[in-house]
Amino acid sequence: MVEQALPDPVVRVAGAREIARDVVVIPDEGVPLVPNIGIIGGREAVLVVDTGMGIRNAEAVREFAVEYAGGRELFLTTTHFHPEHAFGAQVFAGAATYLVNQDQAADLRERGPGYLEMFRGLGESVTRRLEGVVPPDPDRVYGSGHDLDLGGRVVRLRATGRAHSRGDQVVEVPDVDVLLTGDLVEAGQFAIFPWFPPHDMDVSGTRWLAVVRRLAARRPRTVVPGHGAVGGPELLADVRDYLELLQQETWARRDAALGERMIADEVAELMIRRHPHWAGREWIEKGVGCLCAEHALAERDPGH
Repeated sequence: MVEQALPDPVVRVAGAREIARDVVVIPDEGVPLVPNIGIIGGREAVLVVDTGMGIRNAEAVREFAVEYAGGRELFLTTTHFHPEHAFGAQVFAGAATYLVNQDQAADLRERGPGYLEMFRGLGESVTRRLEGVVPPDPDRVYGSGHDLDLGGRVVRLRATGRAHSRGDQVVEVPDVDVLLTGDLVEAGQFAIFPWFPPHDMDVSGTRWLAVVRRLAARRPRTVVPGHGAVGGPELLADVRDYLELLQQETWARRDAALGERMIADEVAELMIRRHPHWAGREWIEKGVGCLCAEHALAERDPGH
């Protein structure tokens, strides 16, 4: 991915806080490659959403979840297959039932080994976190949606279809109107486009935009992004507006026959001016590359 010196991506369970009744978030605390992790409880069971990257992080999350559950049955799901979200799931074997959608299961199987090697190249601290990690195998696989009854609370797992990755899902807690989005939404950060041709080209800017438009139209009360501070429906609106502008500005320049390098430079300048305090500026160029490819596809096949 991005070659830079990274701090140790450690999950700090001591920062966990309740954001709604029996819904806890272990926050990322602004550390790169640390996700927001959700713990959702019902009378009879508890669902963990994402694991953190590596065995030690996942062990800390598992211990916290087991204590929080207090004897209730434990389930695990992951918002998508990327290592900081899912590459700790092996630690939950025997302690929790791990369930994901069928596209994410395919991502873990087909993309997981390559991402494990790619992330090991990100620096010493990340490599240490990934020692002993293998891409996990889910216990249960569902299709487009699954309603998980935790006892007095049903949590909805919904595959969104291809967007940030092929197997994205959101996790809905309807009774308290909480939505956990994974990396479909970031707070205070440019959208992460894992556009790495020819190795991984599953991300789709146009489909991602369609997903976020649908989510934003629902205006959930509380939104837990993949990274960044928990917020409200404005987080969805921010991502929707950014992706809309990114597509419009990229495609307008492609229509004018500008080269991709010039488009990336001009669009990055515009977006940074628009959002000077957002992190992850390196992902703007990746987004432009993805959308240039989708523009070419749309020209060849307008009905695609």
